[in-house]
Amino acid sequence: MTSVIICAAGRGTRTGFEENKVLRELNGMPVLCYSLSAFSPYADEILVVCRKEDEASVLPLLSQYENGRTVLGGATRMESVFHALKGAKGDIVLIHDAARPFVTAETVKRVIKSVQEHGSGIAAVSATDTVVFAHDGGYELPPREHVYHIQTPQGFRTRELLSAYERAFAQNRADAFTDDSGVYAAYIGAPVLVLGERTNKKLTYAEDFYPAERVGFGVDTHAFDHQEEIDRGIARLNLNYITLGGVTIPSNRALKAHSDGDVLVHALMDALLSAIGERDIGYFFPDIDPKYRGANSMELLAEVMKMVYVHGFSVQNVSISVLCELPRLSPYIEKMRENLRAALSCENVAIAAGTNEKLGYIGEGRGITSYAMVLLAANRG
Repeated sequence: MTSVIICAAGRGTRTGFEENKVLRELNGMPVLCYSLSAFSPYADEILVVCRKEDEASVLPLLSQYENGRTVLGGATRMESVFHALKGAKGDIVLIHDAARPFVTAETVKRVIKSVQEHGSGIAAVSATDTVVFAHDGGYELPPREHVYHIQTPQGFRTRELLSAYERAFAQNRADAFTDDSGVYAAYIGAPVLVLGERTNKKLTYAEDFYPAERVGFGVDTHAFDHQEEIDRGIARLNLNYITLGGVTIPSNRALKAHSDGDVLVHALMDALLSAIGERDIGYFFPDIDPKYRGANSMELLAEVMKMVYVHGFSVQNVSISVLCELPRLSPYIEKMRENLRAALSCENVAIAAGTNEKLGYIGEGRGITSYAMVLLAANRG
């Protein structure tokens, strides 16, 4: 029989949330529900350790699991686990932090198998960063191949772990341990490490609850002024150039626009705004506002980038495609990329230009369309 103890009695103060972080929704579902779902196929009983003030919120989440029940936690994680251990009925016990919602069935099964064969199983992943041990002015550099990040679930024979906890509390040493593997190691023996997963991360800070990366898409089209419109005086100006990516490109016709008509930058701006969940450029820079008549689109792009930074993101990658028959754009693409790299503080800027094989309004030379996709990454710290 296997008992699963899910630790959900913390406050998660480092997130800054008012509610317990494991009761907060992540992609439309409370964080705690992910762990309940992951362990339910392998558990004969599930014990969710929670605070008294959270119990009313936890019980509805447990209602679909006949083998689930709550246990009131203590003042510390160690006390909370100890309370649950004393009521666990299984021969094997798995202990998991509810704040690790991304645990997979493969990890759970590996831990259970290790307990069955060796008496313990601790999910862990090898360290990829250099780790140092600093103390009293000293500095030690342990071999990285011997350093691991300990995760949960952690599995044990229930009686052995309970015995270890009883001794730790009897000796007033419980506060010396940060997890169950430490208690086991101190009183029973070295636990067995099993392969965890790098995706099995703990939600600790507010930004952990939001996507680390966001994708945005934008598209914009501008028509060329027609000669008859120019002759009748209703076209914007009979200019002999267009502007794309902040670059002036010779052209026998101008693009119809309230601003400078930089269709490439306009598509990029819309992609950036969509990635941060804002409205489009028509909302922020309306073409009925005289202030933006003839506006430099690169300057408007700078305003959009301020919004990106305020939302806590930076640009990681940009891919832009421009479709037009004429003028020929290839001689100007590198300068466009240079302008955008500087404006976005991003080196990964790709621009492709092509025709529409004489098809449609583009093929007939009546307009230009640009598509843009961006990848943003959350700024940390």
